[in-house]
Amino acid sequence: MDSMSLDDLRDLRNQIDRAISSYETRRRKEAMAALERTAKELGFNLNELTGASSRGRRGGSGEGQAKYAHPENPSQTWSGRGRRPRWVTEQIESGKSLEDLRA
Repeated sequence: MDSMSLDDLRDLRNQIDRAISSYETRRRKEAMAALERTAKELGFNLNELTGASSRGRRGGSGEGQAKYAHPENPSQTWSGRGRRPRWVTEQIESGKSLEDLRA
């Protein structure tokens, strides 16, 4: 790794971030499917048990909804509220604007 250029290291980091995100998404889907099966076996709908709407959100105010997304890894999002995530700061430092990151 010591012989890799900065661009190569950043590319490797992006590949790792995408792999981690893909893994987490897959595990989340597997967990949700297992929960839905269990709820169904017990005669319930998972949304009834959790109080979630069909879109998986509680309430409809739109607070916390993603306004910005990482251009290379759309699973990384930010609502525009609170502290800026590192990926937003890195994108801005590389020349992109917040508008470029709009989801």
